[in-house]
Amino acid sequence: MQMALLRQVEFERFCGAGEIVQTRESGHPTADMASFVTEVLAHSGKLEKEDLSTKISKLCTRVEKVKGEVCELINNKYDEFLPSMQSTEDLVFQVDGLSTDVDQLRSRIENEVSRDLHVAITEYADLKEQLEKNTVILSVLKQLQKFDSAIEEYNCAFMGKNYIAAAQHLEEAQTSLTQLKARKGCELKLLNALRIELTVQMTKLICHLGEEWQQLVTWKLPPTKEPITLESVVKTELHLSALMPETEEEEDGKALHLGSVLQAFAILGELKTKLKFFSNLLMNYILKPLVKYPSLHIQTVVQSKDTILQLRCTESDVEHAAPEDVFIKLLMVLELLHKHLLDVPLEETTKTEKEKVVLSQVLGNMIWEDLSECIIKDCLVYSIPTDSSKLEEYEEVIKTTEKFEKALKDMKFLKGDSTNLLKYAQNVNALFASKKCQDVIVAARNLMTSEIHTTVKITPESKVSVQKLPNPGSGDRLKTQQVSRAIQESANLETQNKLGQHTFSLPACRISESVQKLVNLAYSTMTEAASSGNQCAIQLFYTVRHIFHLFHDVVPTYHKENLQKLPQLTAIHHNNCMYIAHHLLTLGHQFRYHLPSPLCEGAATFVDLVPGLRRLGTESFLAQLRLQKEELLGRLSSAKNFANVDVEENYIAANKALRQIMHQLKRLGNVWQDVLPVHIYCKAMGTLLNTVITEMISKITALEDISAESGDKLHTLCKTMVEEGPLIFTPLAEENQNKRYQEEVPVFVPKWMKFKELLIVLQASLQEIVDRWTDGHGPLAVEFSPVEVKSLIRALFQNTGRRAAALAKII
Repeated sequence: MQMALLRQVEFERFCGAGEIVQTRESGHPTADMASFVTEVLAHSGKLEKEDLSTKISKLCTRVEKVKGEVCELINNKYDEFLPSMQSTEDLVFQVDGLSTDVDQLRSRIENEVSRDLHVAITEYADLKEQLEKNTVILSVLKQLQKFDSAIEEYNCAFMGKNYIAAAQHLEEAQTSLTQLKARKGCELKLLNALRIELTVQMTKLICHLGEEWQQLVTWKLPPTKEPITLESVVKTELHLSALMPETEEEEDGKALHLGSVLQAFAILGELKTKLKFFSNLLMNYILKPLVKYPSLHIQTVVQSKDTILQLRCTESDVEHAAPEDVFIKLLMVLELLHKHLLDVPLEETTKTEKEKVVLSQVLGNMIWEDLSECIIKDCLVYSIPTDSSKLEEYEEVIKTTEKFEKALKDMKFLKGDSTNLLKYAQNVNALFASKKCQDVIVAARNLMTSEIHTTVKITPESKVSVQKLPNPGSGDRLKTQQVSRAIQESANLETQNKLGQHTFSLPACRISESVQKLVNLAYSTMTEAASSGNQCAIQLFYTVRHIFHLFHDVVPTYHKENLQKLPQLTAIHHNNCMYIAHHLLTLGHQFRYHLPSPLCEGAATFVDLVPGLRRLGTESFLAQLRLQKEELLGRLSSAKNFANVDVEENYIAANKALRQIMHQLKRLGNVWQDVLPVHIYCKAMGTLLNTVITEMISKITALEDISAESGDKLHTLCKTMVEEGPLIFTPLAEENQNKRYQEEVPVFVPKWMKFKELLIVLQASLQEIVDRWTDGHGPLAVEFSPVEVKSLIRALFQNTGRRAAALAKII
């Protein structure tokens, strides 16, 4: 069709050219423009068959010619001023004709050529679409052919046990199927059939490879429901089959076969799944137990060509195995696996190229993070020394760890320069400080939560033993100057008036044995800080501060119930707080110049903790005193306000109440006397006794009528208190030097003298009362007010002239 169209165009071009020649030979030289228009119009509707470029070229020539004539005319008119009217009209006529020809030619080009061009484009698009469809069909057929060829080649490779080639062919088939799925318009039933066939063959190959792997590696595990314990792991066995070749060819064949199986797994994307399952069993049933249980050991048994790896348990008193022993056992397992199973080269496809790796490297990437964490948590952390003097011995642990990692790198289990395990071992200074601080906090908390009723006797001569500290000024000129200044100030103080030997000593008392150990722990930790590096010293110092913060928060909460119910424990707790506060006053100063900056510049102090600890002990003891006061007043309330004690029933009730009060005071005396410092004990017992007699004075002076018999009874009751009250201050045998404090009852019982005056008044006559008043200057006037004395006189004596006279003198 195209060739015919071209021939027709050439023919029409030939005919047009003949007509043009004929026109030019016809001899009409005066009408060139008209002849051109006539020529164009004569061929109307056939423009597409002529050479448009030729016509346009001729037209351009004509235009240039006319343009030249116009320019010449304008030049003659405006430059040479020649009259050229006739020639101008001819040119205008020619220009008009030329414009008309141009317009007609443009119109025909836009209408006819554009229409034919659109038709040609449409035909071309149809042909292109048909070609693309044919190309797609051809591509689909090629992919189907590739899929079928891959499956055929896979079957041949599988039958020949060439597992690598079989896996590669399945991978090619998978690629072809993926490309087919990406094509739109493919038959869905066909794709489903291909997908099912590929799935069947891939599952068949994976199962067969799994069987081959099981023949090489077999696990004997304890029951799944049984937790992983020492008793269960000894039931674990790992069988490695056909791993002891007799000849070199057998070894090479075994390696090639194992490599073929593993490489096929890698191509199919199942290698990491298989190794993940294997690594989980290896970690949970062999490697982790070897790290965790020191009594476990490796045992290998060779049966025919099979090697069996077993775990055996022996007796061991060690709670945590040494790192060297753990590393030896782990290397025994990993070397066995590497020699007989894991030293197999594989090809891993990366984005750029295929990279040669070893199976041990793949397994190492899977287990190393968990294994190193287990070694740190269950082994290395317990090997860190708790004493700075043993830090040098820890260098052996670092060297052992380096050798262990080097052995793993030689077997390709590890790659790289350093690991978290080695970094942990090398960071011994920070680890020592952290472990030391942790151990100190744990020990302190255990002491705080232990029973506090086990006590020890503290005397003014008691001291805390502190190890000899290193020279605080060595290597530090500033420290040397500070120490010299401190020594000079101490020497100057000694030349002045000296205080008593025990001026700032804690008085004799009893404290909890646990608190004594807690203070000793603080001193030993500060001693450790004084002989440690800067960072460790600072960390240990603040750990000691943290100990006493914990004491302030933990002890009152943990022992809250006992402190409320048991007066003896309250007194011990009071002494504990005072004992700790006493040592905190000087603890920081004792070690100040042995600590690094900024501690040596004044930051090493515990004085700010003293008020809180003192307040803690005081508030607890005062709360116990308030509780005892309430119990004493409750017992005293059963005395019925001491009214009508001449009635036997009332007298018995009052006497019973006083007996119970004295029994309670004596019981408190028994539990407090050997615990509290003597002055604290006297103040506490004096406060309680003062509460009782103050209430008795208030009740008796409030009576409006006291008969003679009632007066005698009240005198007897009060005399009982006066005689038995001082007995609660009787000193212990070893405290006779404090007897003067305990005999001076009025010092600790403010209302004691008032109570004794009441005892006298109850048996005195009017004259004796007036004599003891002595116009407001006698002993009675010192203790009682005029109103109280007059009230007692009115209650004790009948209304007579003598009573009125006596009342008149009480002013």
